Amino acid sequence: MLELKSIKKSYTVGTFTQDALNDFSLKFRKNEFVAVLGHSGSGKTTLLNIIGGLDRYDSGDLIINNKSTKKFKNVEWDAYRNNCIGFIFQSYNLITHISVLANVELAMTLSGISKSKRRKKAMEALNEVGLADHAYKKPNQLSGGQMQRVAIARALVNDPDVILADEPTGAIDSKTSVQIMELIKKIAKNKLVIMVTHNSEIANKYATRIVQLKDGELISDSNPIKDKEKDNKEYNIKKTSMGFLTALSLSFNNIRTKKGRTFLTAFAASIGIIGIALILSLSNGLQKQIDEFERGSLSQMPIFISSQAMQLDEAAIERMHNDHRPSEDDYTDEQKIFPLPSMRDQMTHTNNITEEYIDHINSIDQDLISGISFMRSTGLNIIGRRDTGYAPLGLNPFEFTVIPEKTDDNRWELAEYFYDVITGRLPENKNELILLVDFRNRVNESILEALGFADLESISFEDILNVELRLIANDDFFQQMGIVYIPNTDFESLFHGSDNTLRIVGIARGKEEYRLMVGESSGLVYTEDLMQFVYEQNKDSRIVRAQMESNHNIMTGAAFTPGEEGELEKEQIITRLGGNLIPFIIQVFPRDFNSKELVLEHLDEFNVDLEEEEKIVYTDMAALITGLSANFMNGVTYVLIGFSSISLLVSSIMIGIITYISVLERTKEIGILRAIGARKKDVTRVFNAETFIIGVASGLIGIAIAYGLTFPISALIYNWTDLRNVAQLNPTHALILIIVSLTLTLIGGFIPSKLAAKKDPVIALRAE
Repeated sequence: MLELKSIKKSYTVGTFTQDALNDFSLKFRKNEFVAVLGHSGSGKTTLLNIIGGLDRYDSGDLIINNKSTKKFKNVEWDAYRNNCIGFIFQSYNLITHISVLANVELAMTLSGISKSKRRKKAMEALNEVGLADHAYKKPNQLSGGQMQRVAIARALVNDPDVILADEPTGAIDSKTSVQIMELIKKIAKNKLVIMVTHNSEIANKYATRIVQLKDGELISDSNPIKDKEKDNKEYNIKKTSMGFLTALSLSFNNIRTKKGRTFLTAFAASIGIIGIALILSLSNGLQKQIDEFERGSLSQMPIFISSQAMQLDEAAIERMHNDHRPSEDDYTDEQKIFPLPSMRDQMTHTNNITEEYIDHINSIDQDLISGISFMRSTGLNIIGRRDTGYAPLGLNPFEFTVIPEKTDDNRWELAEYFYDVITGRLPENKNELILLVDFRNRVNESILEALGFADLESISFEDILNVELRLIANDDFFQQMGIVYIPNTDFESLFHGSDNTLRIVGIARGKEEYRLMVGESSGLVYTEDLMQFVYEQNKDSRIVRAQMESNHNIMTGAAFTPGEEGELEKEQIITRLGGNLIPFIIQVFPRDFNSKELVLEHLDEFNVDLEEEEKIVYTDMAALITGLSANFMNGVTYVLIGFSSISLLVSSIMIGIITYISVLERTKEIGILRAIGARKKDVTRVFNAETFIIGVASGLIGIAIAYGLTFPISALIYNWTDLRNVAQLNPTHALILIIVSLTLTLIGGFIPSKLAAKKDPVIALRAE
């Protein structure tokens, strides 16, 4: 049973207040056909809107199945309209851009009824009103009477308790009016039908009860309810909910009626996406070109581990920047001087390379590396034959370097990997050397002079091969003069007295693919076995023992300075004279970039749980170079994307305007949705769905156009630079840009969507 109890409702326009209903009370039976009569302004439509939950009363109470509505929330009013009320409007109020069947199904969709069940019930309702054959037509393809029948089918399909008919025959001819009224009369046998009409003839003919209003008050009731008539039915209303797919369907059908405008909107919104996609395509393609070049040219650049390592990582540079480029807040008023570490000290880390660390290096998986080079500070006393006599070579460590031998299973050899032997062969034992030349077969003049080839424009390979040198032990090379040891100057006797002959057996040059790393290297190269031999030969020599027993530099006679620096100096001299198997430089050569990452992980494992000063710091040369190129490319890309992003913001604003226009155009649809029980959030969802479709469309259009443009752009760049396929759109970037387009579109349409939800359904239904 439905009951209005002392309802008051007034409207205020400016300073004028109009009482629409004044202390209005009325009860309705469960099954009856009530006609509400009255002149314009008597309160008929207001009464209908309050009963239907479209409008709220100021005071009093509306009682539904013995349940007061005073404390109803919006969601409860929405559920009430959807489940308990069926509206039949004078102007039909059908959604024109969806089919007849979809219009009828809509109320059930809000109730969460499955697709198959609501399709079946909708067809039954259409069949009941005689329109089953017109189910897939659009409403504007029907006559006025047929559209009213669709409205009746929509009102009936959810099996509501109450049918509210507002002038149901006001817009149709008399013959059709009879058909509609007969249909409504049939409905009233099982439901409460409340019809507002100004036609007393129709009311008297079809209604079982006539209620007359004047100035918002009840003046007559032909069949009032007696107190003993009661309905014990309990209040039970299922809440409504519109799914996002339903909202998408509604919006998609609306968009289909405005294809041209929608396409232009989506295209305009995609311009920013096109710009950013092309920038990312060029950046991606150029970076791939750079990566390919770097992988071919830099992949074999070694990882350096030296006793004094330069820290070139971001953390070290940041520390240096903070200490040497202070901000205004760093200035102090203290009357004190504070020490400032030098930039060199801040960026230099002392590595304590130990036998344990050497073992860790040697445990690297051999499949990941081409080789490992150890540079040790062993002193070599080598004498060569000259045209003018005999003399020591006197070469510095960078002109006289060591290469490792082949492994036992002959899997790899560093020299063979990086160098081509252009004449002769590689060393096979400790007494054989090779001469390393640069990419133009050049050798440093000091090396050639030391070998006895001074002041010559060129030297033939034959003259270089088989040049003999002599390796002299420390005890033979140095003679004691008091407390000082100096070299023996009788070089001829030393040359002929030594049985350690060294012979140049080959000339090698860096391979072309590694020209950036080894192309300019030159010098004499010996084997690791020779270094081991020299160490064993000199470690217990007379001169080393004398050095260890003295506090003087045996080369100059000067006393060691006390403290750490003096001890370091002493250690360096002993190392030079006696040899040291602990290298001062280690070079690890990864096979490729992927292997390098695993090698770096292995090196990092050694530093786990060590204090900062105890860690072994390495320098990844390839990473330094690639990092610079990547940072440069990223910087340019970010700047260009920043400029292109302005168009995205403009697009977002434009979407907001377009969505607001759509809200204005679909105002009546908003009222219809609210009338059949759609919640405010459902209305918001409908317009969010529209912006969702536009956002996805603009993203897809932008990506499609950008992808199409990559081909002519790549062709142009190839003609200019010979670089192939420079413009390459990364699928991940494409997906991200579609998401960005969608996100910005939803943001742009957010405010209009909220405004749509706030529209008064009564006012919205009056919109044209």
